[in-house]
Amino acid sequence: MTGSVTEDSTEDGTASSDDSEARPEVARGRRPATTRRDVARAALELFARQGYDHTSIDEIAAAVGVSRRTFFRYYDSKPEVVWGEFDAELARLRTRLEAAPRDQPLIDVLRRAVMDTNRFGPRELEELRIRIVLTSTVPTLVAHSAVRYAEWCDVVAGFVAGRIGGSPDDLAPQTVARAALGVATAAFVHWSRGDRGDLVDEVDQAFRLLATGFDEERLPR
Repeated sequence: MTGSVTEDSTEDGTASSDDSEARPEVARGRRPATTRRDVARAALELFARQGYDHTSIDEIAAAVGVSRRTFFRYYDSKPEVVWGEFDAELARLRTRLEAAPRDQPLIDVLRRAVMDTNRFGPRELEELRIRIVLTSTVPTLVAHSAVRYAEWCDVVAGFVAGRIGGSPDDLAPQTVARAALGVATAAFVHWSRGDRGDLVDEVDQAFRLLATGFDEERLPR
């Protein structure tokens, strides 16, 4: 997103006509303790309870006790709330990939890096489950996910190109990046649909399946 977003912006951050009379009352001004995480948690609770499409930015702002204008100081749009600190996660992934010894097999480096960047505490895991369900089922967010997944692939493809030479846009780096994305996505979605299971273990198992070359004799039944 570029530029600032005003109080007269729509849910996706685009300009709209004045609809102030239709908006509910919201608390004005930011509480001293309010953070991006507070806004995200309030939003995710509302999304889980009443649905993403049925939750407005005004309702999120009211739930956390800030104005609509202040909401846009934290997030450019409603979809961005769902993705949370994704940019920071990408930075951690890049750091772990670049720090890996060059003599480690590529698949092992990728598996460990993705596992390490997805270790969360209990409350974060609860929020992550909501995020994954939303980004995999809400049409608006499914479309938005393509942009974020492309950024994830860029990090992996850049790392692979650095290891084997050539450009990140070459076939080999792109194939590795998109295969890794598919594996990670499968692990996340499978984990999000169950009440038990460890996310890191799911990622570990999924990457180990990829490493088998999908040999039918080695695939679990």
